[in-house]
Amino acid sequence: MIVRNSWPARKRHIVKTITWRAIGTLDTMALGWLITGDPIVGLKVGGLELFTKMILYYFHERAWYIYRPNRNKNRKWK
Repeated sequence: MIVRNSWPARKRHIVKTITWRAIGTLDTMALGWLITGDPIVGLKVGGLELFTKMILYYFHERAWYIYRPNRNKNRKWK
């Protein structure tokens, strides 16, 4: 098991998740509005995907942080 002080990395992942979702949600809202012609539909779709994609992105980011194919498997982390 790898043990290290990862709180700073986790905080960075959380901040990246939130800022990226804000950008993505604004894009989804605009596209929903453009496609349907109804700004309320854009807001509803954007509001829903805000939470689902933020959660998915966080776990995706953590998986990539843990996955390191070139690391020395015999090295012990402290």
